[in-house]
Amino acid sequence: MSRHMKTFNAPKFYRVSPKSRPWIVKPLPGPHPKRESIPLAVVLRDILKICDDLKDAKKIIKSGEIFVDGRVRKNYKFGVGLMDVISFKTLGKNYRVVMSTSGLKLIEIPKNEANLKLCRINRKIMIRGKKIQLGTHDGRSILANKDFNTGDSVLIELPSQKIIEHLKMEKGNLGLITGGENTGKFVKIKSVKRTRSREPNKVVCDLENREIDAVKDDVFVVGKDKPRIKLE
Repeated sequence: MSRHMKTFNAPKFYRVSPKSRPWIVKPLPGPHPKRESIPLAVVLRDILKICDDLKDAKKIIKSGEIFVDGRVRKNYKFGVGLMDVISFKTLGKNYRVVMSTSGLKLIEIPKNEANLKLCRINRKIMIRGKKIQLGTHDGRSILANKDFNTGDSVLIELPSQKIIEHLKMEKGNLGLITGGENTGKFVKIKSVKRTRSREPNKVVCDLENREIDAVKDDVFVVGKDKPRIKLE
């Protein structure tokens, strides 16, 4: 299996022209799917333009200057994805990976939000001792109570994973569309439709004064009247 991929096969949100170089770094398997993550080297060199070439990017990352969700990451192929927080120790800057209409992008966030992250609950299982374990969109496992449901979101503290706030997928809350033709747009949730068939469950949403049906797995609850953290 190739360690790199051809640039024209890279997701558009890498912001790299196929004419600039024939090959680009491919993210390692990790908490986010490969097509939904960006290698740290690409973040530094091509998106934030902190360095000019891969050699310098590797040097910066290996030095322990880069934190992802509060933990040092030294592999230049480590992939960051939706809602991840990237912090630069020396620069004193923090960025969050968010969803836009053109895919993933990075935005700078204030220091007081660098230890906050929204996670979508994708799985909920009972483990030994009748404890409830939540599986989130970024591969985390968090112990919680029975009040949480798949599709809900939690605001957690980094890196402890302490749950600060529970955002339910319910009428009136604010959602972010993460897939389909309305990717990157904010919607007001009206109701959840359970199809009880091979068709995926849907969420009825209000988008710019018109009603749409979105696949439940493509709706990320981010707040009530406004996003709980900076997302644009």
